[in-house]
Amino acid sequence: MPDQDQAELRLSVARLRQEHEDYDVAINAMIQTGCDALRIQRMKKKKLVIKDRITKIEDVIIPDIIA
Repeated sequence: MPDQDQAELRLSVARLRQEHEDYDVAINAMIQTGCDALRIQRMKKKKLVIKDRITKIEDVIIPDIIA
């Protein structure tokens, strides 16, 4: 994989990690304020989708090598 492509993927992972962290902070704040459980559940699903995207991109950057 060319270095530029790998750098772009790493940048995407960094952005997604930040977004994942932002969702985590928002969810914790919603829990503390007693927000609607359905709204919290939706935020958790969005956070999980982001985590899945991070995992897929990381698999492209660092493929599994069977020794």
